Amino acid sequence: MIDFKKMDGLVPAIIQDATTKTVLMLGFMNEEAYIKTLETKKVTFFSRTKQRLWTKGEESGHFLHLVDIKIDCDKDTLLVLVHPEGPTCHNGTDSCWGEKNEGNPLLFLSELQDFIEKRHKEMPEGSYTTSLFRDGINRIAQKVGEEALEAVIEACNGTNERLVYEGSDLFYHLIVLLTAKGLRIEDLARELQVRHNPNWQKH
Repeated sequence: MIDFKKMDGLVPAIIQDATTKTVLMLGFMNEEAYIKTLETKKVTFFSRTKQRLWTKGEESGHFLHLVDIKIDCDKDTLLVLVHPEGPTCHNGTDSCWGEKNEGNPLLFLSELQDFIEKRHKEMPEGSYTTSLFRDGINRIAQKVGEEALEAVIEACNGTNERLVYEGSDLFYHLIVLLTAKGLRIEDLARELQVRHNPNWQKH
């Protein structure tokens, strides 16, 4: 449970872009604002100047779309993960500290696997990803091999544009395979990180 009593019914809410991990702003929520945020999936604060609930973007259209809320160890501070729609600061900047909200595109691979894991759990009809999971490990592994071959062909005889296209297909199907095996793309990253050590020896 969140402790709303420490600051006269308010708790700080740190807003962070769920994809780039950039901290965008700091606001305050009371219990009503917290509940409304969960219900509407748009971040709502309690404005100390207006003395009322205030949904970020209600005037500018620059909403903060809720991804997740984490509660700190003392249960009196919130970390709110969002997908921002437009600049966050009223001054027109991406963040209230004037920083550009430009994350490393590699972080999207984790977000993509989160989406694929959701598909694996829910198995919605009409989804290509669902069809892969239903076909089983052997078929998914075969698709990885097919996409790898197509990437090789484009590297040797195609264009860079087509190599990027086929390489993207390869990454997607590899992440599907990892998900089906209960693994994450971060597991590969950790393995490569270990290998980067000068003392690493091949098994």
